[in-house]
Amino acid sequence: MERRLLQAYILINTEPGKLWKVKEEALKIPGVKMAHAVTGQFDVIAYIEVVNIDELGRVIDRIQSIAGVLKTHTAISMADRLTDEL
Repeated sequence: MERRLLQAYILINTEPGKLWKVKEEALKIPGVKMAHAVTGQFDVIAYIEVVNIDELGRVIDRIQSIAGVLKTHTAISMADRLTDEL
């Protein structure tokens, strides 16, 4: 049976002037597959793929420890689960 990765998006608010540094530091964290600077309510959105919820927690902790990060919100993707139900 194929093991599915847990997919999530971490929405990040940064201190003024720290956006690009936070984005680059986030990309160094294992499990962070993409990070984009964005407009709107959040400054950076990171796409995460990990094997389980514990690993996701470790990624969140590391992102929150980056200098310049003010706050994060995490959204876990339900895409695979919804597809299975169809």
